[in-house]
Amino acid sequence: MDRDFAIDPHNLLQAVDLMSRDFGAVEPMELPAGLPEEGLGARLALDVLAPNILGHAARLGDASSFANMDPPTPWITWATTLWNASLNQNLLHPATAPVARHIEQRVVGWLAPFFGMTGGHMTPGSSLANLTALWSARECTGVNQVLASESAHLSVGKAAHILGLRFRTLPCDSSGSLTADSLPDDLTRTALVLTAGATSTGAIDPFGLSGRAAWTHVDAAWAGPLRLSKHAQRLAGIESADSVAVSAHKWLFQPKESALVLFRHAEKAHAAISFGAAYLAVPNIGVLGSHGATAVPLLATLLAWGRRGISARIEHCMDLAEHLAAFIKGDPRLVLYAEPQTGIVVWRPSDTETFDKVLQQLPAGAASTTTIAGQQWFRNVAANPNANIDLLIAEVKKAL
Repeated sequence: MDRDFAIDPHNLLQAVDLMSRDFGAVEPMELPAGLPEEGLGARLALDVLAPNILGHAARLGDASSFANMDPPTPWITWATTLWNASLNQNLLHPATAPVARHIEQRVVGWLAPFFGMTGGHMTPGSSLANLTALWSARECTGVNQVLASESAHLSVGKAAHILGLRFRTLPCDSSGSLTADSLPDDLTRTALVLTAGATSTGAIDPFGLSGRAAWTHVDAAWAGPLRLSKHAQRLAGIESADSVAVSAHKWLFQPKESALVLFRHAEKAHAAISFGAAYLAVPNIGVLGSHGATAVPLLATLLAWGRRGISARIEHCMDLAEHLAAFIKGDPRLVLYAEPQTGIVVWRPSDTETFDKVLQQLPAGAASTTTIAGQQWFRNVAANPNANIDLLIAEVKKAL
């Protein structure tokens, strides 16, 4: 038997031990330009790679990490991802993933009702979820164009292009939300995409527009999990949409690549995007053919934390954002773009000439930047429950 395919507890424990070491001062190895003729062996390969992979990656769970929509992940997802890699299940075939297929159905069944949806399936990210939803819209209703706000994620325009649909953006108000009165009267062949948590500002489009078009899709990649929290009413009306996209690798704290596309009439939507083949025992639904068991870490997290555990962490993140926004509003040297709706705080110095100076002095991972109406802004995203907001505020004060 080839021992590299067998369970090796000693070396697996070594891999875990390497995760706890500090490689910050270790120079990463220069990887060979070409494929090596002879291998190093698994154990030595881990030792060589650890300073590169573990020592020089972004630390998304650090106290100063508050810049992006990428959260740290709980250790139970590391363990179950290891299980997944060891089993290499393929959800295309029931014979190669009997348990994993059932787990995905169960996870979708748990989460879909929070959005008023009846079912759906997992995708590697919300870009693909948006594409899948608009594909279903085209097949089910015959739409020939897509409308979205100018703040919509770039994946919406990409999806329209791939599907051969016309794409047009509509203006936003001062908070970054779609301006309701900008919609045309005739939407009989239109898919309207509403955003729940715009990438730059976290703004929420008015869900009262659901039902005006032939199909309404909500890109809730970022803010969707608020539906599991005390802030659920911020997304009131999402249940009247025809489809919803949610990124589990954002506010459900999952490893990449984990997302869901959910449908109000899932059976009809799935039937419209299903294909059979002689080698398949069941129809293949959606864009993906072979794909792995990404629902396993999500199921493990939901079982470990329950709804209350998920909610507590999201609510804590929202509190961190509110704390930061209150500081910005109270400091005359700073300008807050808008009240944060979904844990994203956008701000800048009152003296715009100091923007670059402040940026250079903030710790790595503390803030990102975005451009709105031609002006640069700082952007903080409450994705990290371990963030120390007092530390961040102290760093901002020091940089001013």
